[in-house]
This record gives sequence, structure tokens and C-alpha cells, in this order.
Amino acid sequence: MIQSISDSELTQFREAAEDFARKGGDSTLEYFENRLFGLEFKSDQSPVTRADRESEEIIREEIISRFPDHGIIGEEYGSEGEDKDVVWVIDPIDGTQSFIHGIPLYSTLIGVLINGSPLVGVIYVPAQKELVSAAAGMGAQWNGKTCRARTCNELGEATFLTTDVVHIHKYEFYQPFKELIDKTRIHRTWGDAYGHLMVATGRADIMFDPILSIWDAAALLPVVSEAGGSFSDVYGTASIETGNALSCASGLQNSVLELFKKHNKV
Repeated sequence: MIQSISDSELTQFREAAEDFARKGGDSTLEYFENRLFGLEFKSDQSPVTRADRESEEIIREEIISRFPDHGIIGEEYGSEGEDKDVVWVIDPIDGTQSFIHGIPLYSTLIGVLINGSPLVGVIYVPAQKELVSAAAGMGAQWNGKTCRARTCNELGEATFLTTDVVHIHKYEFYQPFKELIDKTRIHRTWGDAYGHLMVATGRADIMFDPILSIWDAAALLPVVSEAGGSFSDVYGTASIETGNALSCASGLQNSVLELFKKHNKV
């Protein structure tokens, strides 16, 4: 087990993750621009395309070439070496519904777990050429420049984002969701990882995901945290494995968590 990791190693992993995300993400653009999706549906009826699979193949090949002793967890091709000290976590297209509908807010996500902790994260939005990355203790960058979450202390001044209302109902979060809509300044559905990116770059204040997997969350926690925001589940636990997530601007987390507690969601 790695006992400690240096800043130079974290920087190496961060720069590699940026490179891999760009290569995998850019491979989706021809499919996106020409609407050539090869759309299929998984057993849970979630969509998947040729672009998802090709992007993950590219990223996996890059990781194996440069870091053959590391493990990989990917949405499309599963896990190998997930018990390794360093594990790369890949979501080749986060926001597949946006992708197949021609909305340029889908992203490629890469997180790096070191001894099980998410210490490096990259969110790359190929159609927008936006890349936000972070490494533990080293801050977050948006297209190469430092980025910070907004300071917002009042729900009435906040911009609140989510992905879709169907899953809000399915996972029984409608009451706190409704109260957040009532109490915040504005609500929009610039969702999936892009919503968390918006919080990390100071363009939104709250993003709520009622359901997400480890490959969705692994990149988000370091990015939002290093940007000065908070990333947690509805219990306030900073975890990538509990199945839901809140990203909040500085000053809002306690107010948001109280709403979930009030409605017996915690």
C-alpha cells in the first residue's frame, strides 16, 4: 500500500488524467456532431452508444500503456485490478441523454483513487472545450486557470441545479426538492456532471443528484472540494459510494442538509 503520495505524483496523475480525458472525450465529437450514435439500451434501460464504448477503450489503452500496475473501474467495461493502490475510474460519457439529444453539456469523467480515496478528478466537456481538474491539496483549475466555487450564504440568492425530476420522484426526494425550488433564486436542469462543474466554477450554487454511481462521483468530489465547495451525500458524508450527491457553494451546505433532515430523508 502507498503510505503517502507526493505533490509531484499527484501532479503527474492529474496531467495524465487531463490528457486521457481529452483523448477519450474528443473521440466522441464525430459521433455527436454527425448524430451517429449506434444507440442501444442496457438491461436497466439506460442508453449506451458506440461513442461511450470507443471513448472508454481509448482511455483504458492510455492508462494501461502509461500505468500498467494500476487498476481500472469503467462504466462500460467493468473493473480490473480494483484492489490496486492506484485505481482509475472512468465514465466515458456522463450525460448520455444530453449526448444523444445534441445538447453539448455531456462530459468525460476520470477520477483517480489512491488507497481508496478520490484524490484526483477531471471533468472534460468535449463539445464546449471546458476542462476542470483538481488534485488533493492543490486546488482546482478551469481551462488552466484557478477556479473557485462562489461564496453564497443564503438559499434565496442561490442558483439550484438538478438533472431530472423523474429520479427525484423515484428515489423519494420530492419534498426537499420542492422546498429547494421554493427557497432558491432560480432552478434549472443543467445537470449530470456539468451541474457539479457549474458549482466548482462559481456559476451555480447547488447541484443535487438523486442517484449516481462511483464512476459518476469519483471525479466530482476532488473537483468540487478543491474549488472550495462541498461535495457530500444527503447525510453530509463526503463519499463517492453512497448513491446520491450534493455539491454546494461555500456557506450553503448546512442549510441544504437541514432540508433533507426536515423531510426525514436522513
